[in-house]
Amino acid sequence: MAKVQITLKRSVIGRPVDQIKTCEALGLTRTGRTVEKETNAAIDGMIKKIAHLVEVKEVK
Repeated sequence: MAKVQITLKRSVIGRPVDQIKTCEALGLTRTGRTVEKETNAAIDGMIKKIAHLVEVKEVK
């Protein structure tokens, strides 16, 4: 499985609760925070749900 770097680029203030909870589940608690995750179906779905808030890069 590949790894991805996920960075929260936009604030979650004023966003729907499900988007806020998705960010928290990924470990993105503040704007600018970056986490590395192994890709799988669950992580891919979470990224798609908040794609407008994050930047995703593949890690080699």
